[in-house]
Amino acid sequence: MENNRNLLITIALSVLILTLWQVFYVNPRVEAQREAARIEAERSGQAAQQGGQTAAQQENGSGASDIPTTGTGSASVPGGAGAAAGPVTRDAALAAGQRVRIDTPRLSGSINLSGARLDDLLLKDYRVTVDDDSPNIELLNPSPLADGYYVELGYVGSEASGSVPGPDTVWTVEQGSVLSPGNPVTLSFTNDRGLTFRRTFAVDENYLFTVSDTIQNAAGAPVELRSYGRTTRFGHPETAGIYILHEGFIGVLGEEGLREVDYSEAEESRQIQPGTSADGWLGITDKYWAVTMVPRAGKDFEPRFAYFDDGRQRFQADYLTGPITVAPGAQAAVETLVFAGAKEVHVVDGYEAQYGIRQFELLIDWGWFYFITKPMFYLIDWLFRLLGNFGLAILATTVVVKLVFFPLANKSYKSMANMKMVQPALLEIREKYADDKMKQQQAMMELYKKEKINPLAGCWPILIQIPVFFALYKVLYVTIEMRHAPFFGWIQDLSAPDPTTIFNLFGLLPFDPSQVPVLGPFLMLGVWPIIMGITMFLQMRMNPAPPDPTQAMIFNWMPVIFTFMLATFPAGLVIYWAWNNLLSIIQQGVIMKRQGAKIELWDNLIGLFRRKPKPAE
Repeated sequence: MENNRNLLITIALSVLILTLWQVFYVNPRVEAQREAARIEAERSGQAAQQGGQTAAQQENGSGASDIPTTGTGSASVPGGAGAAAGPVTRDAALAAGQRVRIDTPRLSGSINLSGARLDDLLLKDYRVTVDDDSPNIELLNPSPLADGYYVELGYVGSEASGSVPGPDTVWTVEQGSVLSPGNPVTLSFTNDRGLTFRRTFAVDENYLFTVSDTIQNAAGAPVELRSYGRTTRFGHPETAGIYILHEGFIGVLGEEGLREVDYSEAEESRQIQPGTSADGWLGITDKYWAVTMVPRAGKDFEPRFAYFDDGRQRFQADYLTGPITVAPGAQAAVETLVFAGAKEVHVVDGYEAQYGIRQFELLIDWGWFYFITKPMFYLIDWLFRLLGNFGLAILATTVVVKLVFFPLANKSYKSMANMKMVQPALLEIREKYADDKMKQQQAMMELYKKEKINPLAGCWPILIQIPVFFALYKVLYVTIEMRHAPFFGWIQDLSAPDPTTIFNLFGLLPFDPSQVPVLGPFLMLGVWPIIMGITMFLQMRMNPAPPDPTQAMIFNWMPVIFTFMLATFPAGLVIYWAWNNLLSIIQQGVIMKRQGAKIELWDNLIGLFRRKPKPAE
């Protein structure tokens, strides 16, 4: 029993530490990041109004960040130092230059002919909020905007090559008018040295762009150049600020494999160069969206994650390939895949399989419990397709998990039932050896051994749920399929916390507890967290009250602590926990009845309201 008590105390202290960490560290950090983003946006807007450059000049070259250099510094990607933001509206920025429209079943936007940049992209299937009239997600934005975000592919030339495509190059439309699936668009550029560059953009039904370049050399001498690609993002992106989710730079590169660099690490290091890679991919990821580049030039490339603050704050993932030689009268081909869209599991996995992109599935942050998290997603997704509602799929998944762990849980509950049968004998031992704790423990262990009872067996039903609980948390939190997925009633987004709260009588009072500084999130105690707390309380009352006062206090307060803590978790996770508790109560009651053990639930509930006798004076 001493070990059992220590385990429960450890669990309670862990929960308390996590709660305090959430209140005093995570929440202030998120608020600080939001404030920094707001200040940066205001600063950029002021700079835009004060800047003396024309909109066209800014659109062509401003905000271009430094491009990676080779180890010897013999080549570098062209780029300016990041001029002040220009037009303050998106429409004005888009109207500043010539463009080719993009229109697919899932994307809309345009390609900027200045630099052949992908800098205007909206996601048709996703909106900012659950409201039907909410604006679509703007994934890519022109560089003059405070939140400029674009992909640019170009070349680093030599003296023999002359000018090569870069940030300021104005391309000419050679074929096509609107980029859509099955309708590619071809651009061209010819320099003064006889080099002709043709770039063909193709796009599929989802989020993958294939950029195919041909370089034709009409000069009389061989030409050497290098290909580069960069994903540049201005300002300081707002992140969730939670340790289980990575947002920032990401890539699978070289022998190292997966590399994740968050924004703060990039600011501190300035430049991070993982080393030469023969294959792989790199880019910038958000919680639900990502923009990545997959070099396919058949050359090794040097990737880099960089941060710049010379004029405008910006983050950039880029790469520079090895030399590409084009003989006189010959041509060379360079192909790059660009993923820009929602991180949908089936889409991402499909690209990995179709194009052989190494470990592209890791674009989605499955976490340490990958071997549980991803199969659980596929189970929930399959049940969703069967039942038509992700909430019902979560409930069905809980039943499946219960069936998988039934043998272990069944054994644990049987052991708990046997513990109840020997309670009278345990009380006799405590009374007999009340003054000798050592003999008391020895006698109790002998009794456990004789009756074949494991005193820790009652903890197993909770402990075995922890990896499953965490895996489900990851699925609900990081997969876009759960975003804005409704359940029933007031739950319109299973990936967000229950929007109701008891502190304003579930909306009857004109008061928003979420606006209370620091404690706001913990005052959002909704209906489902309360239901979860009640079911947890009832499950713990299925067992006899612990004789140890400390242990009894932990049992009494644990449901309350978990109720407030889980109130900030996704509603889908809270629904899972409440439903799981209810199934556990039923399962434990059936097993205890079969074993002939008394179910203590009603006696324990009545005991809460029974007047305690006063101690004898």
